Amino acid sequence: MGLFASRVAAICEEMGALLGRVALSPNIRDRKDYSCALFDRHGGLLGQATHIPVHLGSMAQAMTALAASRTWSDGDVLVLNDPFNGGTHLPDITLVAPVFADDELCGFSANRAHHADIGADAPGSMPVSTRLEEEGVLIPPSLLFRAGERQAATWRALPGGGARGAGGDFDAQLGACQLGVGRLRALVMEAGLAAFQARVDALNDYAERVARAALADIPAGEYTFSDVLDDDGAGTRAITIAVRIRAGEGGVEVDFDGTSAQVSGNLNCPLAVTAAAVVYVLRCLMPAQVPSCAGAFRAVRLVAPEGSVVNARAPAAVAAGNVETSTRIVDVVCGALAQALPGRIPAASQGSMNNLAMGRAGADGWDYYETLAGGHGAGPGWDGLSARHSHMTNTLNTPVEVLERHYPLRVRRYAQRQGSGGGGQWHGGDGLVREYEFLDDAQLSIISERRLHAPWGLAGGQPGQPGENRLDGEQLPGKTSRGVRRGQVLTVCTPGGGGYGPE
Repeated sequence: MGLFASRVAAICEEMGALLGRVALSPNIRDRKDYSCALFDRHGGLLGQATHIPVHLGSMAQAMTALAASRTWSDGDVLVLNDPFNGGTHLPDITLVAPVFADDELCGFSANRAHHADIGADAPGSMPVSTRLEEEGVLIPPSLLFRAGERQAATWRALPGGGARGAGGDFDAQLGACQLGVGRLRALVMEAGLAAFQARVDALNDYAERVARAALADIPAGEYTFSDVLDDDGAGTRAITIAVRIRAGEGGVEVDFDGTSAQVSGNLNCPLAVTAAAVVYVLRCLMPAQVPSCAGAFRAVRLVAPEGSVVNARAPAAVAAGNVETSTRIVDVVCGALAQALPGRIPAASQGSMNNLAMGRAGADGWDYYETLAGGHGAGPGWDGLSARHSHMTNTLNTPVEVLERHYPLRVRRYAQRQGSGGGGQWHGGDGLVREYEFLDDAQLSIISERRLHAPWGLAGGQPGQPGENRLDGEQLPGKTSRGVRRGQVLTVCTPGGGGYGPE
């Protein structure tokens, strides 16, 4: 099983290498804001690359329904970004292609990439929004290619479709999808269709056995925890995320009853994003040899009240749910598990992706988006890492040289935020400081968390310092959108991680 799982994962890694190498935008090429995976004929996860947890977990949650939603033909390519129909938030565009061998459907190749321009009025397409329609162009599952023929109407409806510079990124995604199709078809043909399907079934059964054994380490019982999001940018503060984990012989149930109702702002999560965060945490409890396939999560049951911030109803605004709420879900699941597994769970990491979107509309306009790293939580026996992305994101910061070459921005400071990690026997990691000077007038949007409520320490450790956003030294809210002038300076100080154990 190990060899088969490794061959599938290697295909996904190769898909990612191609996508990152061919893409044109710094957001995809340099920040690596993309993910690749393969699925079986029923849409069950078969394997994935070591890319972005929120992308991969949400794709795995949605693919079963997408696979059953139509009659597929060889050469089809489906495109979508609808958060309530297989997507996460609008900037994440997904391509799905079926894999046929001997005229039989045997799997799917898919990838998801974040596009900085998805047609929102706000540059960077991450506005402080209150309606889904404000966040950009909604793409329901649509055929971009039908039996190998490009569908011109669908292509024209895509944001950019080449006209605003996104064509190269779409072509990179298409190339990665087709690479996955070819490699998986070859794997199927090598084994034979019946033998390949038998290996898929055996892989899932093996993953289930090993995963159940790992989850059985959680003592039987109920474990609760809650935390809050700072605010939704539309007037609602201290938004509660509550969880109750029930562990027993049947597996693990993760119940979000008691979580706040969906909000006016854009912190709402589609259920697939919530599932991605839960799966990520539980996967971290499993040994490395557990294959990343559908069978690994048969023992996990998710309960999320419909209409809550973790299972929002359409057409709720969701731009920040994918990036900020997903991260807080990780915190509360970890907080509950820390009671069940003392000595295995670290303190809270920075708890935000510190989303920055900048740009200017018009024929000579530009769009820039990135997330910023921060401090990791410390654990029993280790200090938290400093100035690193954590949990639901696995991207890079945009390199200074790339940023300054492509955009009218100057990075005046880029440094570790010394002393921002929480104290304790083991110290939380430090956040970072990144300072931007605007070389032209622009529009700025910030969506950030942990500005009011600090990342918590554990086992007597101290909390990390909350983050700060400042424009010319003036404090900014955690979520804001405003015009900026040439010469102004934005400073973002990201949160530190919580400490572990008393000093």
